[in-house]
Amino acid sequence: MAAFTDTELEYLSSQRLGRLGTVTPKGSPQVRPVRFTYNAELGTIDIGGKAMAGSRKLRNVEKNPSVSLVLDDLASVDPWRPRGIEIRGEGEALSSESGAMIRIHPRRVLVWGLDPESPKLQARNV
Repeated sequence: MAAFTDTELEYLSSQRLGRLGTVTPKGSPQVRPVRFTYNAELGTIDIGGKAMAGSRKLRNVEKNPSVSLVLDDLASVDPWRPRGIEIRGEGEALSSESGAMIRIHPRRVLVWGLDPESPKLQARNV
């Protein structure tokens, strides 16, 4: 089963910024804005950046791979219509000569408001 529906992939491609949640070594949550891309070949979300190699995000994932990425926005303010997607999964800290990145392997996807006919939260394991 593919991790994302066509509607979800369309939404992913329309967003430029997400918020990545990781867990610090002491067990507290950390959330940071990140840029991301969908890796269609692997079905993963790849997160990179200029300073990723020395980042707390990467070190957190090295110690605890549990991650969550949230993308959301307002489709309309009148009527009020928030929409978004939360991708929970296992993060993989990758480093190479060309840089470092976090690769999210989706395990659970939560979606709200992407389909105006079905605005309630929908969740599924992948």
